Amino acid sequence: MSRAAELASVLETTSSLAIVCHDNPDPDCLASALALEAIASDHDVDNVTIAYGGEISHQQNRAFVNMLDITLQPVEKTSIEEYGCIGFVDHSQPGANTELSASVTPEIIIDHHPGEPVGATFEDIRVRIGATATIFVEYLSELETDLTTRLASALLFALHRERLDFVREPTRREYEAALTVYPDADLETLEQLYGSAFSPGTLDAIGRAIATRERRGSSLVSSVGKTSETDALPQAADYLLNLEGVDTVLVYGIVEDAIRLSARSIDPRIHIGETLQAGFDELGQVGGHHDMAGGRIELGLFADDADDAEELLEFVGGRLSRRFFDALNLDDDR
Repeated sequence: MSRAAELASVLETTSSLAIVCHDNPDPDCLASALALEAIASDHDVDNVTIAYGGEISHQQNRAFVNMLDITLQPVEKTSIEEYGCIGFVDHSQPGANTELSASVTPEIIIDHHPGEPVGATFEDIRVRIGATATIFVEYLSELETDLTTRLASALLFALHRERLDFVREPTRREYEAALTVYPDADLETLEQLYGSAFSPGTLDAIGRAIATRERRGSSLVSSVGKTSETDALPQAADYLLNLEGVDTVLVYGIVEDAIRLSARSIDPRIHIGETLQAGFDELGQVGGHHDMAGGRIELGLFADDADDAEELLEFVGGRLSRRFFDALNLDDDR
């Protein structure tokens, strides 16, 4: 039995499904949730809810949800235990990068990030694939699920944002998946999504990241300060990679009650996910891919050492920079 057929057989045993996105979901996660919703509906699952934790602060992600009319509800307002089936998309580890309790084990997991098996009824984790959306394009084709303009547009935008825009190690499968959904996508909608405006908070955070950068060789560490815009961190990291001679970037900042990390590398010798684990694994939840990674460190580990955000950032910044540069084996003279 194929993976798509296995997924369908699991969905045929339930009448209700809670699709849980990771915290602060991006287009790959949201498009994958839409695809799973479509497959579930096609297999007579009457009650489907898409839930998420954190916030949707990236201007393109907000536009993505609004323009594609995606119905979402916060995890904290979702009675997960009332659903016959729980599905994780674009993440796989209970309690990691999700507000959902670690005690909840999903029946369905579909992801492309590294992760240990958790005993779900259906697990499809393909780390050699560049996007979870790629996996869903395969499912949709094999199961002959109707590819609406809305769904095709969501998947095409997700594929581009996750891999193809930045040519960040896309596999051949991302290009094939994009070609599959392209004929049914609304290109005008995608053009509008790409033109989504920055919020003032995001622009301020990126500006601070530019001003506070600390460089060692071709690597750079920067702070966005304290911000409510979680997605400003990866946007700042992407922007700083444009600096001449820079191939590896770590951006950090305080978001609510945690220090958030976002890292990028275009150096083929560096696995940035493993680099973050080497530098920060003992402090919090970190990890990611060869070229992009992120993490979260609870503020409680540092909060007692400073009275306000500026003092805390100054205290934290030196330690984070040192750990990052040490993980890259860069000394002070480079």
